[in-house]
Amino acid sequence: MDKTDFELRFTRGKHPSGGGYVGLRPGYRVDEKLGMVCEYDVPVTMRDGVKIYVNIFRPKAEGKYPVVLAWAPYGKHEGADDYYAMLPGCGGSKALHSEYARFEGPDPADWCPHGFIIVYVDPRGAWGSEGDLTFMSPQEALDGYDVVEWAGTQAWSNGKVGMNGVSYLGWTQWKIAAMNPPHLAAINPWEGVSDFYRELVFHGGIRSNFTAMFPGTMCRPRKRAEDLLAMAKEHPLFDDYWASKNADLSKITVPAFVVASWSDHGLHTRGTFEGFKKISSKEKWLRVHGRKKWVDYYDHVDMQRQFFDRFLKGIDNEVKYWPAVNLEVRQKYNVGNYRAENEWPLARTNYTKLFLGSSNSSMSTSPSTEAEQSRYSVDDLNDKTQNAFFEFDFKERTELTGYSKLKLWVEAVGSDDMDLFVVFDKFDRTGDRVPFPSQSGFDHGPVAYGWLRVSHRELDEERSTPHQPVLKHQREIKLSPGEIVPVEVELWPASVLFEPGETLRVTVLGSDLHAHEAWKHTAVRTVNRGTHVIHTGGKFDSHVLVPVIPAD
Repeated sequence: MDKTDFELRFTRGKHPSGGGYVGLRPGYRVDEKLGMVCEYDVPVTMRDGVKIYVNIFRPKAEGKYPVVLAWAPYGKHEGADDYYAMLPGCGGSKALHSEYARFEGPDPADWCPHGFIIVYVDPRGAWGSEGDLTFMSPQEALDGYDVVEWAGTQAWSNGKVGMNGVSYLGWTQWKIAAMNPPHLAAINPWEGVSDFYRELVFHGGIRSNFTAMFPGTMCRPRKRAEDLLAMAKEHPLFDDYWASKNADLSKITVPAFVVASWSDHGLHTRGTFEGFKKISSKEKWLRVHGRKKWVDYYDHVDMQRQFFDRFLKGIDNEVKYWPAVNLEVRQKYNVGNYRAENEWPLARTNYTKLFLGSSNSSMSTSPSTEAEQSRYSVDDLNDKTQNAFFEFDFKERTELTGYSKLKLWVEAVGSDDMDLFVVFDKFDRTGDRVPFPSQSGFDHGPVAYGWLRVSHRELDEERSTPHQPVLKHQREIKLSPGEIVPVEVELWPASVLFEPGETLRVTVLGSDLHAHEAWKHTAVRTVNRGTHVIHTGGKFDSHVLVPVIPAD
């Protein structure tokens, strides 16, 4: 759905150092290093005459080679370390790649010796490329189509083009692959949103703190860039503007090796799973890990090359024996075991209700007959005790893998709206919280996150399932004084193993306390004030639905 009946707002992007407006383009040059021919700042003309610039790294030996395309606005000629340095604890470092690799993208030094050409793109408006910089727009998709076709018809190309990369380099793969350029032969999206509104800019209707990263910190436009902050303020509900950024995933038919993680809640986890589920590719694979995404990406270059060997070179290899789904069941930080599966979500999942009990902050498989309340104030966002939590102790070894849902009956005292921030945590048998890698940049995250602005509670009945509610986000339904309403909070996919005596804690908070440390330069603005009331027991069937995987 690529409607354009809205007006884009633009801003001038500033260099992260505060050095003013920049639009760097170093100019065409060629050198040979590490057995590669490196061409810098090569112009490619789009269908409307606008020139964008690419860097090309190809094997020194003459011949025709497959092309792996990396598309993101972070600078094809800039090193990755400055971006990684912005995210302490992210695990990215110069030791992971050579000087030729760019942020979140393939390292030419790892690919060219194996008979691949790497093309890095500065999209329209980024750095020295002409035009205005937009994000996941219909124009960017058209440009992607044009660059794929250009790369597939060059003298050094064998006519097969793949796409590879993390985050933005994954988002663009959904968007461009849905255009079905004839020379695109395979994609490898490594953790990337597929629903711009629900997964990146708004979480449950609450504006994400990540939005401010574009374009000021992460992107450096030549002239001006789409102002996502301004657009988010003008378009707080899902409309044609946000729909124009989402690919029609059902149109994607090329072979796809999709990599998701349990550890990127708030950014890419949900969207990567949704992408895998909804694409129409007959040949598709899903790998799911629980580690930090950049380290995992550079640790698995061999798998990436093996996939592209098959679909860009026609090599008969082990890929045809890969399980459809290969996922890591987490136990604690960077500890887990991988297991092969046939589908996602797992067909044998036993979705189990754990009913909330306010009187003893517990959860039980049987509902309480007594109506109770949990209350917490939301006026002081720095007070970490302002929450309601509920615990369940496991009597036997239990694996939770998949989608969870929290149903609550809620009431706002002193307000007409509520922002609910939900986390799942694991506690070991000694009562210590078990931390997990989370949101790219920090080490003490929970098992899973969920968010909801209560005025956005209206469900999309056609798209929702019993275990995964999908919200319309098309209107606000405010609360009246004393009104008690049911809401369903989607918890993003997760996998965790509990031993006997270990505990699942579900916490409902009035602020995004677990996530704020990941992006300290921004803040989540909430509508919260007064007191939140959660009603449990009796006629209020507040519960969490968890995905129990049978032991056999």
